Amino acid sequence: MRVIIQRVTEASVKVEGEIKGKISQGLLVLLGVEDSDKQEDIDWLSNKIINLRIFNDENGVMNRSLQETDGDILVISQFTLYASTKKGNRPSYVRASKPDFAVKMYEQFKEKLTALLNKPVQSGVFGADMKVSLINDGPVTVWIDSKNKE
Repeated sequence: MRVIIQRVTEASVKVEGEIKGKISQGLLVLLGVEDSDKQEDIDWLSNKIINLRIFNDENGVMNRSLQETDGDILVISQFTLYASTKKGNRPSYVRASKPDFAVKMYEQFKEKLTALLNKPVQSGVFGADMKVSLINDGPVTVWIDSKNKE
């Protein structure tokens, strides 16, 4: 699994002009799934996201986690995180999972985050043409891959 995490002061997602998910202060999480992903990837990545210390403390130092700030999460499915641009100029998405597997992993990921946060996680609509709006706070943007634990 791969995610792009953006610390936001607000974020929302629309599908066909209707808001499907909206948060104030928290994290916008763009999620990509590949066929080799397992429950262990969901568990590791969810815990990493919840505990990632990228929110400012009273001294203005990024030292607080999402849990400590009582922030929210908006999760958006994003198969393009597995784009390969190795050949030519048109990205290949062969590493991205097909919907039958990816939807299941996406839903399990949201359920795990909801359980860890003890509150609902907002989301878009898997596979839909979504319009995402955000105000990136900082800006702070972090890329994490559960197969490359750096």
